[in-house]
Amino acid sequence: MNHQSAKKYVSKKYVLSAAAAWLLAACSPAEQAAAPADTSAAAGNKKIAITAIVEHPALDAVRKGVLDELKNKGYEAGKNLTVDFQSAQGSTANAAQIAKKFAGSNPDVIVAVSTPSAQSMAAATKTIPVVYAGVTDPVAAKLVPGWEASNTNVTGVSDELPLEPQIDLMKKLVPAVKNVGYVYSPGEVNSTTVLAQLKAKLPSQGINVVEAPAQRSADVLAAARSLNGKVDLLYTSPDNNVVASYESMYKAAVEMKKPLVASNTDSVKRGAAAALGVNYYDLGRKAGDMVFQILNGKKAGEIPSARMETLDLFLNKKNAAATGAVLPEDLLGQAKEVQE
Repeated sequence: MNHQSAKKYVSKKYVLSAAAAWLLAACSPAEQAAAPADTSAAAGNKKIAITAIVEHPALDAVRKGVLDELKNKGYEAGKNLTVDFQSAQGSTANAAQIAKKFAGSNPDVIVAVSTPSAQSMAAATKTIPVVYAGVTDPVAAKLVPGWEASNTNVTGVSDELPLEPQIDLMKKLVPAVKNVGYVYSPGEVNSTTVLAQLKAKLPSQGINVVEAPAQRSADVLAAARSLNGKVDLLYTSPDNNVVASYESMYKAAVEMKKPLVASNTDSVKRGAAAALGVNYYDLGRKAGDMVFQILNGKKAGEIPSARMETLDLFLNKKNAAATGAVLPEDLLGQAKEVQE
């Protein structure tokens, strides 16, 4: 689905146009945490299971957001909520085994963080409610038939980003950009979807995509280095292998003196010069609300899949300088957060 991009920053965030159904205000984590607790949690203990393909800052923030939202609404781990968390440690085979285990343990709700984990979980059970989180394109991943209520046991929150603001950020950081390097995992639908979008959008603006596949996290450094001399900047999507090995991306970017632009704001702490993306903690809070609804009697298939409505701009001066970039003053003034 194409979305009309915002042409300017608003309140230090990119906010998408109402015509594309992205113009809604999102509370910050602090504002949400300060909200009064909803004490309507049903009596008795509930059990949820959470799985992620790997542990890295973005996916960890999703999990924390889910649990904080449930606690804020009356379900607290160790009191009236049992939580079983399992990481697949980057292995799809592990993800499948975890999915079978969770399906056999019959929790009240399963939260699957990332596309590979959600796909494994959806394949393992057609009856236990599954809430996906951090999946870029749930339709292409065959988790749901569409964005409306699925009438199945699956719903969730996507981290899909409109590409136009990402391209705008690339051009602001490197005005003469002609070639964009993209390291990705061929086996992740979320990554290949973004690659297809880049190939569809960039050529019309005179920009080429130079792709470098990395099947495993261990392959990321070599893939990034293979782009040396071929690109003007490196762009990263929420690819789990790449994000898990982001320090490798930064190492290559420093060697090449080419800046990193990310769609994951957590990556700014780990090497990106600039990032425009969703707040993964807020995404977790939104998924947590879906879990809450299901624990209180609503069917997963009655809840439409959701997207996040705002994008945050994060910048890092040190990373920019190390990769040969200068952050424009207009970007510095528009950022939600500037790291020194």
